[in-house]
Amino acid sequence: MSILRTVLADIPIPQMVRIRQKFDAAKLDQPAEDLRQELRKPGAIDQIKPGQSVAVAVGSRGVANIAQFTRTTIDAIKEAGGEPFIVPCMGSHGGATAEGQKEVLHHLGVTEEAMGAPIRSTMEVVKLDELPNGLPVYVDKYASEADAIVVINRVKPHTAFRGRIESGIMKMISIGLGKQKGAEACHQLGFKYMAENVPAMANIMLAKLPILFGVALVENAYDETCRVEVLPAAQIEAREEQLLEEAKARLPKILFGQIDALIIDYIGKNISGDGMDPNVTGRYPTPYAHGGPDVSKMVVLDLTPETKGNANGVGTADFTTQRLVDQMDRDATTVNGLTSTVCAPTKIATTLENDYYAIKAAVKTCNILDYTKCRMVRIKDTLHLGEIEISVNLLEEARNHPDIEILTEPYDLQFDSEGNLVK
Repeated sequence: MSILRTVLADIPIPQMVRIRQKFDAAKLDQPAEDLRQELRKPGAIDQIKPGQSVAVAVGSRGVANIAQFTRTTIDAIKEAGGEPFIVPCMGSHGGATAEGQKEVLHHLGVTEEAMGAPIRSTMEVVKLDELPNGLPVYVDKYASEADAIVVINRVKPHTAFRGRIESGIMKMISIGLGKQKGAEACHQLGFKYMAENVPAMANIMLAKLPILFGVALVENAYDETCRVEVLPAAQIEAREEQLLEEAKARLPKILFGQIDALIIDYIGKNISGDGMDPNVTGRYPTPYAHGGPDVSKMVVLDLTPETKGNANGVGTADFTTQRLVDQMDRDATTVNGLTSTVCAPTKIATTLENDYYAIKAAVKTCNILDYTKCRMVRIKDTLHLGEIEISVNLLEEARNHPDIEILTEPYDLQFDSEGNLVK
């Protein structure tokens, strides 16, 4: 028996219970139809002239209904006589390669066949201007050549800074449309200044590029669209600030303030830019954001297929598995850190041979006297928090919470012959 197995042999894994966390479930029943109506309002599709080429900027996040929204926007542009094409709008994601970014869109269902429009993917950029602090402002070459530009994105809290504008249309313009070089420039002075640099860069781009409008989306805590608004260029900044407040109020969360061990089945760039949303885990990659539970030890077990080996965020955890490490695309992960200038999340967490020992390691190191009292929570990922698992030591607290429903009796976690969780 290895020394690690010996050290962890007597560490107990608590019994678990499945619960349902209840959040505001308001959502749009026909989100694509709501977008169609929004696109008809003044200052939207009516700005497109017949024959114009229109770049539709689409990102890499796990945005609900993104394929529907993209197709609906493209169809409306065609009806107006425009000639739409899709531009991957995702900074350095997809390994910072043109083909990689196109592949990311394919994983989201945004293909040329399904959208009825070509995808023009390049990492080439054009320099538009500079901020007063010297940071250059770049834009995707294909987008720069278009007669008009439309941007689609979800508005939500950022994972590494706080400001009146965080993650949404403005960030999609400044960092997404800027490709790897634009993302690198925006991050160069660090997240301490991102709240200033993101809107400053976006406003230069709004002034110098034919950006017509943004399709702004807000999601509820169940990863479902609850608001869709078309924002004419002149209204983007002011309205996004208001939508951000709504998005923050709707953010899903773990309804326990203190957790000894948090187990996360999957991380990935399609879940969050940080692999897992720090707003949910309480673990932030910078000191410029805050909130969430107090987590003593955190384990990440696996990567999503959609992340294509980009394991950004693994370094934010305390423990991971050899399975996750074996799937890592080291270059793509490292590029993520080099671009954002935040390299702690791209380090490799302490690695155990499988799920079984990674979970035991978290229990052993969570700084409690009695390991059998471990307050453990297990989630699939930070997007899906409706149903989660908690240890029996959280049962009393769960029973007394008005927004928690207990679904099962206590049970032991099941592991396969390789020591990985049976999911």
